[in-house]
Amino acid sequence: MRRSAYRRRGWSGAATAFACAAAGLMLAGAASPVLAQEAMSTAIPPPPAASPEDLAAMRRELQALKAENEAAKAAEAARAKRIDALDAQLSWAAGQAPPPPSPTSSGGEDIVRLPARSPEGPEPGARWGGFEPGKGVIVMRSDAGEVDLGLVSYLRYLNQHGMDKTYTSAFGQNFDVTPREDFQLAKVQITLRGWLFDPRFGYNAYVWTSQASQGLGAQVVVAGNINWTFADWLKVYFGIHSVPSTRSTNRTFPYWLRNDNRPIADEFFRGSYTQGIWAEGKIAKGLEYRVMVANNLSALGVQARQLDAKPNTWSAALTWMPTTGEFGPANGYGDFEQHQKLATLFSAHYTRSTEDPQSQPGTDSIENTQIRLSDGTLLFSSTAFNTGGQSNACEQKSVGCNRILEARYQMAAFDAAFKYKGYAVEAEYYARWLDNFKVEGTMPWTSLYDHGYSLQASAMVIPKTLQVYASGSQIWGQYGNPNDLALGINYFPLQRRDLRVNAMALWVKNSPVGYTAYPVPVGGNGFTFVTDFSLAF
Repeated sequence: MRRSAYRRRGWSGAATAFACAAAGLMLAGAASPVLAQEAMSTAIPPPPAASPEDLAAMRRELQALKAENEAAKAAEAARAKRIDALDAQLSWAAGQAPPPPSPTSSGGEDIVRLPARSPEGPEPGARWGGFEPGKGVIVMRSDAGEVDLGLVSYLRYLNQHGMDKTYTSAFGQNFDVTPREDFQLAKVQITLRGWLFDPRFGYNAYVWTSQASQGLGAQVVVAGNINWTFADWLKVYFGIHSVPSTRSTNRTFPYWLRNDNRPIADEFFRGSYTQGIWAEGKIAKGLEYRVMVANNLSALGVQARQLDAKPNTWSAALTWMPTTGEFGPANGYGDFEQHQKLATLFSAHYTRSTEDPQSQPGTDSIENTQIRLSDGTLLFSSTAFNTGGQSNACEQKSVGCNRILEARYQMAAFDAAFKYKGYAVEAEYYARWLDNFKVEGTMPWTSLYDHGYSLQASAMVIPKTLQVYASGSQIWGQYGNPNDLALGINYFPLQRRDLRVNAMALWVKNSPVGYTAYPVPVGGNGFTFVTDFSLAF
């Protein structure tokens, strides 16, 4: 009862006040015609009749305002999602649980891309699926690790019809040389690299096949390594790696002038891929080193039971780049980068290894590195040095043999290279000693010495597009002085080093090296033409 009475009194009071206000206005209007006239003049007039054109314009304006409003809402939602993503990244980077998403961003699923971390904490690199030079395609990158994909492959046309059909060694032995003309998917190498669990813990795994070596030992290689970065000056690896015996084996591939083949002097003196442990780092700006302890000079196609009972291969390289502190990607050959300041590189290499016949790869094994005399004769052959032995008879002990059973290999190489505004000149000198022979029977020598050089010059005649080069080498040995000369071009259709066409004319005199993946055979004498279409990243 009290509440109803209160409501009635409230409504009654409001009605009374309204009536009083209305009466007051009427009295005021009657008493003052001027005020009434002003009130009438300030009232909102009724809208005039709109034409069809005006109606259409108003509709367009209304639709535009609605569209702007929707776009503003979408932008606000996107900002909220980005804030949530950054919050999650920051929390993961700090080792904390990510915060819950904000209400504004809860309308849809979003992938949180986590940045790569390193001991120095650099800025995040390419997103997933991006491309970074030196790494390749970024397959996955998160706080738990990174997976990068690399590929090296090339199509080759080879024509050896300009070469002699026979070859005579320094010992008067005659050999047939069968010229080739073929098309080959010459190499396919697929690499996965990156880091796992901790940016300091890296890995590198690859599958590598030489199609030209099909049916031969080590046609397919599955290899790799793991590594740990302690600091810029110390990174330690374990696995399979190239012996840093010359500049071409010191991780400069695939940034070569001659695609995937070296001058014959480099091929003759160098080491190859083997298993071991090695370390590398930057001692100071422009000063780098790499040292390795390994099983032998070449592990490809060699079984573990064929190795010596102890690792006895050592190799070291010291590289100095005094003027610019760098020499382009991987310290490679040629000035594709167009250095505007003179870039210089000087390096020294030393390799020592104890080798025997079992630790040498087969004659046609992939990336074959065998110790040969300067006429191409295998050092451990029973027919070397004109001793008259027969290999099968020696193995069966049916005749007396004269052959080397073990030898110490020592090799030094020295580089000097210069790059400036697309031009490059690069020279390397090699010296090799073979001694400490263990022999069966008698040998005419207790040691052997060979030396030689390679010289390469190139020019980017059209920057980032067309490069011309000349490459040659010479060997001075106790059983011959072979040499070679190559003229070639590199065409980069996409103006990047990852994709190119290489065409080269090669003249060689009595090549001491050769295998199926190399453009000339052992004893090759004459002209060879080779064209490669390569993809390498």
